[in-house]
Amino acid sequence: MLTVNEDTAVKIRPWFSDRGGVAVWKSINLSAPGGELLTPAVTDGKPTPKPHWGMGWVSNTPLIISDPAGVTVIIDKEVKRFHIAVRLGAQGFTLKLTDASSARVRRELDKWEGASYVFDYETQEAVIMAPMEKMSWAEYINRGIAA
Repeated sequence: MLTVNEDTAVKIRPWFSDRGGVAVWKSINLSAPGGELLTPAVTDGKPTPKPHWGMGWVSNTPLIISDPAGVTVIIDKEVKRFHIAVRLGAQGFTLKLTDASSARVRRELDKWEGASYVFDYETQEAVIMAPMEKMSWAEYINRGIAA
């Protein structure tokens, strides 16, 4: 079973009809435990090659989901937005949240089960997103959400 958000549901929809389904690659990189990457199952008539050195599965073979019934779609809604402070990373090439901002984001995420956050670069705000609806792929498509 694969659970995806709305953006991913729209992206993978043609993969079921044109590309043999979805290949789910799990991270084998110890710096990114639990991560996964989705690719079409087939590219140019052959199984899609491993997309990144840090992705694999048993024998570097991904889990293939060829039936859309194996997909659940979660619809997230914005539940909170607030300004956060950032600082330069250790090498000076990346932006990181300050310790106080990180603590505030964690407190807000703890209030909502399954919540995540995105950073709004234009307003320099953390946007807390929480799952509000969960449905099968068929229900999602039948609602006409993923046109």
